[in-house]
Amino acid sequence: MLSGGLELLIDGLARGMILSLLGLGITLVFGLGEILNLLLGVFAVVAVITSSILLRTVPELAIAGLGGIALVALFALLLDKTVISLVYREKGEDRVLLGIFVTLGLSLLFEGLLFVFYAESYFLDTDVPSVTLWAVNITGSSLAVILTSVVLFGLIYYFFNNTFLGVASRTVIQDETGAVLCGISPRRMQSIVFVLSAAIAGAGGVLYALDAEVTPASSFELTTFAIMVSIVGGVDSIRGTVAAGIVLGIIITVAGALFGSYLATVTLFAAAIGVLIYKPEQIS
Repeated sequence: MLSGGLELLIDGLARGMILSLLGLGITLVFGLGEILNLLLGVFAVVAVITSSILLRTVPELAIAGLGGIALVALFALLLDKTVISLVYREKGEDRVLLGIFVTLGLSLLFEGLLFVFYAESYFLDTDVPSVTLWAVNITGSSLAVILTSVVLFGLIYYFFNNTFLGVASRTVIQDETGAVLCGISPRRMQSIVFVLSAAIAGAGGVLYALDAEVTPASSFELTTFAIMVSIVGGVDSIRGTVAAGIVLGIIITVAGALFGSYLATVTLFAAAIGVLIYKPEQIS
C-alpha cells in the first residue's frame, strides 16, 4: 500500500514537472512582454510530431527530441519577427488584448493544419528501463521525465541568474524604463524569451509524449494546463510556476488514480481555484 502511494507520488512529480515546463512558457512571455501566448500548446505538439518523424531516420530519442525542439525554436523566431512583432508595438491593455486574439487565431490556424496533415496520434517510447528502489517501482518514462526536467530547470536557473542575456531579461521584467537607460533593448530580450519559451514548451511536449499519446487536439489541453499553472504560480514568478506545476501534477495524478481522468481534471481545476481564492498572498 505504501509503495503504491509512493509510486503515485513519483508519477505525479514527473507529471508536475511537465506542467511546470509548460507553465514557464506562459510565465516568461507574459512576465516580460505582457503577451498571453496561446500558441504554446501548438509548439508542444509540433515538437512531438517532428521528433516522431525524425525517429524514423535517427537512432536516438534524445537526438530526435532535440531536433523537434530546435524546429519549434526556429518556428517561434519566424513568428516573433513577423506577426508577434506587430503585437509588441502596442502598449498596456491594447498589447494584452491584441496578443490574445493574434496567438489564439494562429493557434486555431496551425491546429487546423496539423489536423489536415498530421491527424494521427503520436507516442514517444523511451529506452530508459524501470527501476525498483526500496520496493518502489519507478517507470522508465517517469525517471526520464524527472531527470531531464531537473537538468532543464538547472539550465533555466543558470540562464536567468548567471548570463548577461538572462539578467538583462529579468531587468526588463522589473523595470523596462531603467533597462533602456542601461542600454538594454527590451524588444531584443522579448524575442529571446519568446523563442526560449517555445523551446521549453517543445521540451515539455516531448516529455509529455513519453507517457501519453499526443494528437493535434492535445494543443488546447496543454495550453489550458499551462495557463492554469502560470496563474496559480503568480503569472510572473518563475519559482511560483515551477512549484504550482509540481503540486498540480501530483494532485491530478492522485485524483486520476482515485476517481478517473474526468474527475481528475475537475479536481485539478477545483484545487487551482481554491489556491487562488484562499491563499492569494502565497502565489507570488
